[in-house]
This record gives sequence, C-alpha cells and structure tokens, in this order.
Amino acid sequence: MTNLHYDIIGDIHGHYAPLVRLLETLGYRQQEGVYQHARRKAIFLGDFIDRGPEQKQVLNTVRRMVDAGQALAVMGNHELNAIGYATPRPEQPGEWLRPHSEKNTHQHRAFLDAVPDEAERREWIDWFLTLPLWLDLGGLRVVHACWDERAQEVLKPCLNRHNQIVSECLPALFAEGTPVYEALETLLKGKEVRLPAGQIFHDKDGHERNCIRIRWWDAGATTYRSAFMGPESVATHIPDEPLGVEHLIEYGHQAPPVCFGHYWMEGTPAPLAANVACLDWSVAKPGGRLVAYRWDGERQFKPDKFIEVKRDDT
Repeated sequence: MTNLHYDIIGDIHGHYAPLVRLLETLGYRQQEGVYQHARRKAIFLGDFIDRGPEQKQVLNTVRRMVDAGQALAVMGNHELNAIGYATPRPEQPGEWLRPHSEKNTHQHRAFLDAVPDEAERREWIDWFLTLPLWLDLGGLRVVHACWDERAQEVLKPCLNRHNQIVSECLPALFAEGTPVYEALETLLKGKEVRLPAGQIFHDKDGHERNCIRIRWWDAGATTYRSAFMGPESVATHIPDEPLGVEHLIEYGHQAPPVCFGHYWMEGTPAPLAANVACLDWSVAKPGGRLVAYRWDGERQFKPDKFIEVKRDDT
C-alpha cells in the first residue's frame, strides 16, 4: 500500500546544517541517531555529495534514515559520477570510467577530501550503487532529473528489479554514445539539445556549453529560450529561436505527480506544472535554499506545501 505522507527533499550537496533545520521544520526528531517522524517518510532526490562542507554528516544522516526505513532515496548524477570516478576501466589499466581530469577532480574535490581513506570511500561507492534510479510509488513518481519511460525501458537490462544498477553493466553505462549511456544521462542529468550552430553559453560553474537542458514535460516550450531548464539569470543568454517539439516528452496532465531535483532553480519555490515539481533550489550556492514538498496523496501540487530553509550564510 502506498504511503500517502511523504516529504520529498531536494539536492543537499554536503550542506548538513540546512538539512537538519529542514528535517526539524518538517517535524522529524532524532531518536537513537536517526531522524524520524511518527506519520511521515522522507524521500531524497540524490546529489548528497560534492560542493558543500559537510559531506559525511549528510551521507550518514541520509543513510541512517534509509536503513531504518524512515526514508527512501534515489541516485543523483553526482553519486553516478562518484561511482565512475572510483571504478577502473576493465580493458584500460590505469584509466577510470569517469576520467580523473582536472575538471572532474575539481567538481569531486569536497567528497575526496572528506573521505580520504580509500576503503571507506569504497563503502560509500557501494552504498551509492544501492540507490534506485527512480521510484514509482503509484500515486507519486520520483527521479533525479527526468521521467522518461523510454529511457527507463532501455536501461532495464542493466538494472535489477529494484531499479538499481547491476555493477557488471557499469562499463557499458559509461560508454559515451551507446543507448544505455544516453538513457542514463537523460534520467540523471536531464534531456539536452544542441544550440544552433556557433551559439554557446556559460553554466553556473563558468563552463562553456553548446547544449541546454530542456523543460522536457512542457509541450509549450517551442523555442530554445522557453525550453531552457535552469536559472533565469542564464536563460536571458539562450537564443529565442524555434525548437522542434520532437525533443519533448510531453508529460501528460493526467500522469501521476512527479518530483525531481538537479536544476538549480531560482525565485520562489512553486510547481512547474500542475503535476510537475522541481525541488532543487540551489542550496549549494550563496543565497540558495534547501526545499521539500509535503505530499499527502494529492494529484496536483500545491504552492503552499513547498517548505524551505535558507543556507547559513544568507
């Protein structure tokens, strides 16, 4: 039977103090080292690691809640990246599924510094592999970045019945250009389209990009700018030129409500559509917030059920 009282919590990225404040605001109390609620259960949307100052505190809190049955959690792209960074390429000694480039190492530095012991780090990588790629709870769907049933179907041979990655499939999942690689990228990083020839923008980390993540559920997103999924401060740099609708999933209004994180939203937390909610409100940057949605079985999200706490430095 589906639990009809979930608190879905967005990307945390190593920010433990806001996580504790949010859990306590939601009525969770620590008992025997585990945050728990008498009538509710938390769902975490992934991206527990990288960027923030309290990596292990966040990981220990989330894992204890999951292990105690007080929470569910899905994998984020940063957990996937960590798995690839820690996994050797079987046919290329000295190489890794996610290359140890300067860019990749810099992005992963907070986790590497927080967990310097290789054996302990391996334990966390093994735990990341237990995280399902998505949850379908009947009346509620949860994924890190994009609900795409075609991508889910492509990935089925690489997953067990709990939608967890089978470790033997890791080399295929990190092989760029393959169907399973593209499907996994879609679920954990969102659908992308290439900008018109010669056009670029700079992402939140200052990296030059010629592809944008799109509002995959939005049938009205008919230009690159209106389809762009990301902060308004970046959207103004995206060309307002026509975009074909073949890139969209068109998540129907009658489909169960879906929650995801990943996109570094700005402004006031609110539904993106009646049955679509993003809960990543940029806690990993100054001025950001950690956000949850209190779901009690409704078919449409309600603006007053978004709960937020600010970072310590705001």
